[in-house]
Amino acid sequence: MQIRLAQPQDARAIAAIYAPIVENTHISFEERAPGTQEMRERIVAGSVKYPWLVAVDRDAVVGYAYASAHRSRAGYRWSVDSTVYVAENARGRGVGKAVYAELFERLRAQRFHNVFAGIALPNDASIALHRSLGFTHVGVYRRVGYKDGAWRDTSWWQLRLTNDAAPPDEPLAAMANHTGRP
Repeated sequence: MQIRLAQPQDARAIAAIYAPIVENTHISFEERAPGTQEMRERIVAGSVKYPWLVAVDRDAVVGYAYASAHRSRAGYRWSVDSTVYVAENARGRGVGKAVYAELFERLRAQRFHNVFAGIALPNDASIALHRSLGFTHVGVYRRVGYKDGAWRDTSWWQLRLTNDAAPPDEPLAAMANHTGRP
């Protein structure tokens, strides 16, 4: 398996991984699965500041992960939210853990301090993945989203990327590929 930066041409495969999650589960609070063009636009726009990565196995995209802004206020700029999804036929093979681990290395190189993940409940597999990577539980937003005819809770998790106490250097842009990885 190879982990690499997502490219606009990966949009079709990424949209195909994400669509059943939107359409058949409460895990994503989106109500309509984005098509290829919308996913392409998300990759291009998001990749300017934050990494979008894909896991590729035998020339097929089998998972993806990306970071996004945690909040819009300036003081939050060292914190990001993370997302990971794996194709149904590739789950349980370590794809999510591998692509997430690479994402976190790139975020460290970009000088980010914290990663947060919101997990729509229930979702034992996602909770286990985040725990295995060192995330700690920080709280639950009760009845924060409505999907599939019910109010849904979201569990929030945090991973500290650095223990620096000194004033932080400004985060770096993602496109520069600061880790030297292809």
